[in-house]
Parts: sequence; C-alpha cells; structure tokens
Amino acid sequence: MNSKVLSSSILGIDAYIVEVECHITGSRLPKFVTVGLPEGAVKESKERVSAAIQNSGYKLPGKHITVNLAPADIRKEGSAFDLPIAIGLLSAIGEVSEDYINKILLMGELALDGSIRPIQGVLPIAICAKKNGIPGIIVPEENAKEASVVEGVKVAGASSLNEVVHILNGIIEKDAIKTDLKSYFKQHSSYSRDFSDVKGQEQVKRALEVAAAGGHNVIMVGPPGSGKTMLSKRIPTILPDLTLDEALETTKIHSVAGILLNKLGLVSIRPFRSPHHTISDAGLIGGGTIPKPGEVSLAHHGVLFLDELPEFKKNVLEVMRQPLEDSVVTIARAALTLTYPAQFMLVAAMNPCPCGYATDPTNECACSAQMIQRYMNRISGPLLDRIDIHIEVPAVSFQELADKEEGEPSIDIQGRVQKAREVQLSRFKKSGNLFANAQMESQDLKTHCGLDNESSELLRTAMDKLGLSARAYDRILKVSRTIADLDGKIKIDSGHISEAIQYRSLDRQLWLG
Repeated sequence: MNSKVLSSSILGIDAYIVEVECHITGSRLPKFVTVGLPEGAVKESKERVSAAIQNSGYKLPGKHITVNLAPADIRKEGSAFDLPIAIGLLSAIGEVSEDYINKILLMGELALDGSIRPIQGVLPIAICAKKNGIPGIIVPEENAKEASVVEGVKVAGASSLNEVVHILNGIIEKDAIKTDLKSYFKQHSSYSRDFSDVKGQEQVKRALEVAAAGGHNVIMVGPPGSGKTMLSKRIPTILPDLTLDEALETTKIHSVAGILLNKLGLVSIRPFRSPHHTISDAGLIGGGTIPKPGEVSLAHHGVLFLDELPEFKKNVLEVMRQPLEDSVVTIARAALTLTYPAQFMLVAAMNPCPCGYATDPTNECACSAQMIQRYMNRISGPLLDRIDIHIEVPAVSFQELADKEEGEPSIDIQGRVQKAREVQLSRFKKSGNLFANAQMESQDLKTHCGLDNESSELLRTAMDKLGLSARAYDRILKVSRTIADLDGKIKIDSGHISEAIQYRSLDRQLWLG
C-alpha cells in the first residue's frame, strides 16, 4: 500500500516542495520509520500521528510503515509534517480519496486528539505553492488568513484531522478564504505614535528627518531622559510608507520566525526592533543549530534600535558590520549556507559618559577623562564609520516640557521625506537595486556628489582637523546629497556640506580627546 502527499518545508525564508511518501507492508515486523533526514520533532511525529489517527476514529494496521520525506538530501525540521503524514497513511489504507491529494499541499501540527495546531512559515509555503502551480493548500485554521495573502492559491483552514479527511473525500465543502489585501493594507498602515508628541529637540528632529530621507544610520548621544528612545520609536512614522511588496517580504521573515501578531498575518507598518543589550550574536544576526532569522532580519525594511550601545558585547556589535554594508546576512553551516535579507536603518543611542551626565547642565558628571575614553572605546572605529549621522541630544528644559503647543506631526515630516526619496528613486532608476543615498558606492559618489571649489575646500579642512577616515568622507558626501535633496537642489553647496559635518559629532569628540 503506497501513497504520496504534497507538503513543504522552509529553507531560510523561502519554502520548497516536500513529497511525503507512505509505504505500508506486512512482509516485515510492525514498525513506524521516518526517513529523509528528519530532525527530532519530525521523528517524534509518529507518536502524534498514531494517536491523532486513533482518536479520530481510524485504525492503522499493525504492519511495517515507512514514511519518506523527499528530497531526502535536505534536513527537515518542525512539526508541520504531522498532517501530511497522517493523510498519507489514511490514503494508503483507503480512508482518503486520491482524487485531490496530488493537487493540494498540506501542512499542520497534530494534537493527540486529532485537532490541528498552528505552524510557522505559512506565507512562504503559500508562495511556494503558487510558484509550483499547486492550486490549493490546507493549513491550520489559525494560519488560513496569513496564507490567503497570496493571490492565485485557494486556501482552506481546518481545525481537525477529521475535517481534512472530509474535505478531501468531498463530504464537506469549504469556501476558499479570500482577503482584500489592498484594502486591509490601506486600513492598517497607521502608527500609534507621532512626532507631535515630542517636546523641543528641533535640531534632533531635523537630523532624523535627514536620516529618514536618505536611509542613513544614526547614533544619538545624550543624558538619560533627553528623549532618545522616544524619538527613536517615532522614526518609522516618518519613513516612506511600506509598499505591498516590501510588506510581503517582511511578513515572510516574521512568519518563519513565528512572531506575526495580527490575525491576518501581514506586516503593514515598518518594523521597529529593540533588542536588549544582553542579546547574543546569534540572536542579533541569526543562526543557531537550526538557523533562524535574527533581529537585523526581523528589522528588514524598518528600524533596528540599539539602546545603550556601549553595553552590548563587542563581538555582538562587530558581527553587525557585514549586514550594515551588504544588507544581507549570510549564515554558513557544514551542510548548507543561508542568506537572510537585512536592509534596515540602524538607530543607536548612548550616554556621553558612564554616569550619563557629561553634557547635562543640571547634573554634575562624576566621570574622569579616562573613564569617558574607555566608555567611548567600547564602540569600534569601523562600526562608527558605518553610522552616517551622529546627533547630540541635549536635556530638555522645563519650558519646553511645559509648552502646550504640539510639535510638527509625523505626516508633515514624512511628506518631505517621501519627496526626497522620489528624487533618489529617479536618480538611481538605472543603477540596479539602489533606492536611497545611503546605499551609494564610490562610483555613485563620483557621479552624483560633485562639489564646487568652496565645498571641496570646506570638506578638506574638516577632514584634516578631525582626522576623519576615508569611509567618514564618503558618509559626509552621502548625507550632503540627502540634505540637498531635501532642499530641492540639484548640486551640493557648502551649506549642505557644513550641516553634514555637524552630524559627525563623535568624530569631533574623539579627535579632541
């Protein structure tokens, strides 16, 4: 007795088709064997599947059962193969019709009573089904909305093994779940926070506007209570709206990680990730025994906020240098190499000294110059070089806090940011994957960041006095280009260069120190 059921598994953030082959024979001793490089959770499925089948009113014969997961050269992990294995076995003993088995992809974890539990990674599985011409999929009821995001694939949600059997045997009919994706996306793409909540800090807001307009990485330096975290949490509200393609790509990552929060299962606003400083390098970058995306990938198309930057372990910060440059994370293992997207805006915050009050006029700093220097040295020069904009965030005065007038709303700032981004998209439309000034390479700088004599001399003087690196020189040019775009100017002038130099405050402090 043989049967074959279509299923799927995740590799990185993409899915591939897995054929679940079941063979039952009486010529050998009774046994249940799973082959095809199954991980522990897959091997344990035989106990769950056997109990679920029995508690659903069916009976497996006391024979030798072999389940093969093909292709057999790729390791399979997770509990989502329970449902296809159970259906394959029931098909092999004649309890399930074979009319639809080869036309439908099945995924789901079985409880011992036969109910179906939700799984991770349903969105990339639905996308995989569409790419492979599979017209329909059956997934757990809780995952059905997430799968319905993919157009062109009929999605049915099921809550029990019996229900799936009845669907495949034509006993019951279930309407395919449909989602008006564009309408939902439009209705749920708003933020709960707004820049109008922030009192004062106009210069900081301006710097963050420049950062958002060019996709630049930012570090904010200021005493406790100056509003660094509050400002950071509002940066996504001034970034350009998430496009539908960006939302789907971001949702795939969150789906694989199992952290989708809404019922539809679609990330409709730009992610904001804020890991604690005790995070490991694998937690930040991704990896593990069974590789999973880390925080830099979960922040894809959004903001990664690292508060108290010097408190992070140095090795954790250093592994972030590659994704900052390449916008991807590559995880190499003996058996395979995975690549996760990591196109994010880094926003970091730190105190100016260990006690935090070196720049606070109302509190006395108790740190020596050596203590401050050791504190600053926790952040390596190469990492600082990859951060385009350094902002000093002063303490907020009582008058500013007591001011009842609201600040400029996010929607107004976002309008200017969007306009500058449109200029950049037009500029880079022939340059491949570039979409913002922060992504420019050396050749792009030569093409789009030409300077007149006055601007060139100003930049040369700053380089000499501040001892800036070649990478810092490139950062200044990129930020100047963004300031010019916000200003509606085709050419960069000395005013744009001057403002960009002001956004290298840590370089100035380190040189003076």
